[in-house]
Amino acid sequence: MKKFVLIMVCVALSLAGFSQAEVANSNGDLFRSNHKIYVVMAVLAIILTAIFVFLFGMERRLKNLENSQKP
Repeated sequence: MKKFVLIMVCVALSLAGFSQAEVANSNGDLFRSNHKIYVVMAVLAIILTAIFVFLFGMERRLKNLENSQKP
């Protein structure tokens, strides 16, 4: 479990570096000028957090079921 969390942190940090690159088209400038990019990133972060919380909760419940059925 610790290795998985460490891998996910490393992936998130490496993707953060790529997201800092300049956007060549004007759509990126439009989002930045209206500060909508922060809203988009916040919504994506909330959705991803909810997915991970759900999956970790499901894993915990499955582990409890497996342990309760072992003789």
